[in-house]
Amino acid sequence: MAILIVYYSRKGENYWAGGVRNLQKGNTERVAEFIAQATGGDLFEIETVKTYAANYYECIEDAKTELRANARPELERYLEDAGLDIANYDTIFVGYPNWWGTCPMCVFTFLEHYDLADKRIIPFCTNEGSGMGSSERQLKKVCTGAKVESGLSIPGNQAANSRDRVVAWAKKFV
Repeated sequence: MAILIVYYSRKGENYWAGGVRNLQKGNTERVAEFIAQATGGDLFEIETVKTYAANYYECIEDAKTELRANARPELERYLEDAGLDIANYDTIFVGYPNWWGTCPMCVFTFLEHYDLADKRIIPFCTNEGSGMGSSERQLKKVCTGAKVESGLSIPGNQAANSRDRVVAWAKKFV
């Protein structure tokens, strides 16, 4: 069976080593690409219908509001819209920036769309010091019947230079 790497990543303003930096490519996207190179898996980017604020601090306030409301933001597309079928994957890497101690709510929107029973879910996140937060525990609740593995946390300001670490970690699962 094939491997899928699904991720949500923020381009533009991001928190970076104590300040804000404008990124052409999101940190989580970079890590997802390293995993795809290591595993040969298919990449799928989660995209929301709603555009988050370009300003980093406004964006994370929106994210906090969504978290408190347990919102499920609408997505632009799902796997089937890209010609992919969840049934073809038994191992799914799930990537996201750690927002307020967990996944952005759009990641839950995506995962809840599918029956993930008997799948292996392997989380990875980027952050600036909060690690995996409670995301692994929350993924276990959302991914009913799946085996959720221990995840990998990469500091966002190290994402672009994390290839060797990410590849070594990802190869453990193939």
